Amino acid sequence: MSVAQRLAAGVAKLGLDLDERTQERLLAYGALLTKWNKVYNLTAIRDEAGLIDLHLLDSLTMLPWVKDFSAIADVGTGGGLPGIPLAICRPGMAVTLVETVGKKASFLQQAKAELGLENVTVHNCRVEQLQPSLPFPAVISRAFSSLRDFTALTGQLLAPEGVWLAMKGVYPDDELAALPSSIELRAVHRLEVPAVAAERHLLILSRN
Repeated sequence: MSVAQRLAAGVAKLGLDLDERTQERLLAYGALLTKWNKVYNLTAIRDEAGLIDLHLLDSLTMLPWVKDFSAIADVGTGGGLPGIPLAICRPGMAVTLVETVGKKASFLQQAKAELGLENVTVHNCRVEQLQPSLPFPAVISRAFSSLRDFTALTGQLLAPEGVWLAMKGVYPDDELAALPSSIELRAVHRLEVPAVAAERHLLILSRN
């Protein structure tokens, strides 16, 4: 099975409606990630199947929960996950990528330029240093930190009625127990990633 076929099969299993052009751009991003990874060590995943399953499709499981937002901030995005796949699939949504490591931020700028992602903005800084002109309706992360740190460090980014969306592996009971009373768990969604047996959860949090 080619990488294009693997992606198409995964997209179908997720029930997503992504046209051929969008899938081609996702594969182009994957190819860039693979190319730059040889020098910049952006991800520990080196094989093509892993790239499709554990990066692209894993990120796309989040798509149904961000489709109604005009803008999102992806903090600790690393090589652009999940922010760049989401930006490719939702060109009308403004996606801000926040990454503290300079070489990773350089890759993000290159990916933005090569893929023509006009809806993407890259910030090379610590997330707590970012002061946006407008707060975001949603702040997202994929294995960025504990839930307590995630909400504490990004509070200034979130609009008063906004939500945090945190992608986690196993259900994080201990992290939820450590949250302050000012943070409320709004919803939990079990995510099923095609060809990935490991647990995935999406937690939606808000101010209480």
